[in-house]
Amino acid sequence: MGTALAVVRERVAARRERLLRAWRVAAVVLAGLAGGWLGLALGGSALTPIGPADVSLSVSPSWQGETVVDVAPLGTLQFDTHTAPLRFEASITEIRLAAAEEMFSDPEAIDRMARGIGAEVRDGVIRLFAQSAAAAVLGAALVGLVLFRDWRRAALSAGTALAAFAGAGGLAAATFNPSAVAEPRYSGLLAGAPQVVGSAEAVVSRFEEYREQLAGLVGNVSRLYEVTSELPVYEGDESTVRVLHVSDIHLNPAAWNVIASLQEQFQADVIVDSGDLTDRGSAAEDAFADEIAELDVPYVWVRGNHDSMGTQRAVERQPNAVVLDDSVAEVAGIVFYGAGDPRFTPDKTADNPDPGEVRRIGEAQAVGVADADPPVDVAVLHDPVQADGFDGRVPLVLAGHGHRRWTELPESGTRFFVQGSTGGAGLRGLEGGTAAPKPYEASVLYFDAETKRLQAWDDVTLGGLGLTSARIERHIEEDPDRPVAPPDPTAPEPAAPSSPASSPASSPPGREPASPASTP
Repeated sequence: MGTALAVVRERVAARRERLLRAWRVAAVVLAGLAGGWLGLALGGSALTPIGPADVSLSVSPSWQGETVVDVAPLGTLQFDTHTAPLRFEASITEIRLAAAEEMFSDPEAIDRMARGIGAEVRDGVIRLFAQSAAAAVLGAALVGLVLFRDWRRAALSAGTALAAFAGAGGLAAATFNPSAVAEPRYSGLLAGAPQVVGSAEAVVSRFEEYREQLAGLVGNVSRLYEVTSELPVYEGDESTVRVLHVSDIHLNPAAWNVIASLQEQFQADVIVDSGDLTDRGSAAEDAFADEIAELDVPYVWVRGNHDSMGTQRAVERQPNAVVLDDSVAEVAGIVFYGAGDPRFTPDKTADNPDPGEVRRIGEAQAVGVADADPPVDVAVLHDPVQADGFDGRVPLVLAGHGHRRWTELPESGTRFFVQGSTGGAGLRGLEGGTAAPKPYEASVLYFDAETKRLQAWDDVTLGGLGLTSARIERHIEEDPDRPVAPPDPTAPEPAAPSSPASSPASSPPGREPASPASTP
């Protein structure tokens, strides 16, 4: 009996020893993996010069193997380049403007950069892997030492991290797919912009040609930084409310990419749409409004002359929509008044009011707004003609309708801000013709959270169909706290500018009503 009991005890002890040994091995492995991950997070990066740019390269664990190129402020490019559980990321930290300007002044500079950029990238990747391996080993050793207080186990944890990193790196190299560069996923301000991802004809399929594509990418981003570096400085802070003003989307689905990117890029608190979301206002177009719910901020909207009451109901169904139709709402601390356009021009049988009547309707609406409590900070109308009556009654009027951006500040103190077409004038831009394609236009307005007055704005213009340009222009409101008072009815009416097309960003094309036949 005693012998049998002793045998059982020996077996239990042996099993316990095996379990303890397995636990120790597992603990060492887990410590190595956790420490290696921590080391990569803290030290898995390297800064390397590539062309006229300083590029930060980093590597980190990831369930999905991919390569990400951050081309801020444009967005990011993602490539499924390998299947190893590693994420490689490259981001441009600084453009050396002197080198960029010198490069652009020499037509052969891009070719020279293409010849040397492969070596620069290779040197940067080698430095990245060396630093990352050292960081992973050091992180694992420190974690092992803290947990086990034993140099031997700490060394085994470090070896585990090194083996795991080397294995993942080897798998990434073995499964590397250069042709993945031909199928990027782009997210950012200019979704699908050819100046970032390249045209279908020029896309690369062999690694030997990748350096030329990379040279073009660096060159294009350098150009963007060269332009935007000259913008006036306006730093918003927590006391600033950012409003993204869009208008005249006209059923263009690409506009939602632009709006979402601008909202995220500029951290807008609210989006204001001054109408013409659709083109015909039909029931089939109602589903287009569902994209509003995908935006993460309030969406203030007024009906345009191409939007029906059915369109308005479709917008009202969106959880983040604020539909204004001769009504007032406070959004993000700003008091908005809005009214829909009294016309519905797609219905040729409707008895639509003429432009003079539209002006009178706006004047009657403005009378009630003047006595609103709390006072209205921003009035939103679709047609500037309807907005005329708000002159001197509110500090700022937002409108659209003409598919051309302009602003005017009369003596009354009311700034009229008319947006272009955020949808590039919509699907009608695909109809062809000899006219140049409409650009995509939107603006980011910066308000003082306390005074609710406009302080500055960024005009964003993206090239329309067939164009590849991008421009951001910043404007500072010289006297944001100016008094606002109705104009003197006895004063002579100012003459319209003789050549409004010469400065579309600052001169209005007059607010005289267009004939019904020419209504946008």
